[in-house]
Amino acid sequence: MNKTEVNKVLKKLAYEIRLGKIAILPTSTIYGICTNALNEESVRKIYEIKRRNNEKPLIVLVNGIKMLNKITYRLNRLEEKLVNKFWPGPLTLVLKKKKCISNVVTGGKDTVGVRWDGNYIINEIISNAKVPIVAPSANISGNCNVDSIEKIETEIKEKVDYIVNVGKLNDLKESTLVQVQNDNLKILREGKIKKEEFEQL
Repeated sequence: MNKTEVNKVLKKLAYEIRLGKIAILPTSTIYGICTNALNEESVRKIYEIKRRNNEKPLIVLVNGIKMLNKITYRLNRLEEKLVNKFWPGPLTLVLKKKKCISNVVTGGKDTVGVRWDGNYIINEIISNAKVPIVAPSANISGNCNVDSIEKIETEIKEKVDYIVNVGKLNDLKESTLVQVQNDNLKILREGKIKKEEFEQL
């Protein structure tokens, strides 16, 4: 398919995800199982499909600061530096959530992990859907992340509505998860972005 045809497919898929359908999509790190982050029923389905502990939060993907501001409160100075340096990219930032993000997404917490991913497909879908999405790894909880559709468990593939296969992904390293507390940066999970890179802020 040429780019025009690809974009047409992604636009259709975005419409379906906005309605609450569930799709396996590539991100810049792993294949994720995705749906509308504002659709509580669909988010619950992802927990069921993955057999995921419902107290374990899901990361929410946005396509820029405008969408971020709709689901979280205003960034402080250090948070602004982080997003300006590392977004779009493999940085997940934990922020205070607004009510539009259900407690189902956050495992009952008042914070949510948010990332602007660098993957073209994900960003086109979010842009067309006009909603943030959740995108946990497309595997049974506790199992290894997958870099190809072929490695995804059959029971997961049978329970989703759509699968986008772009072949083997190059890098399975997770995003780096951080939170700013009292103007101090706390690294909750080191992933693609290493500790030393934050020292340059």
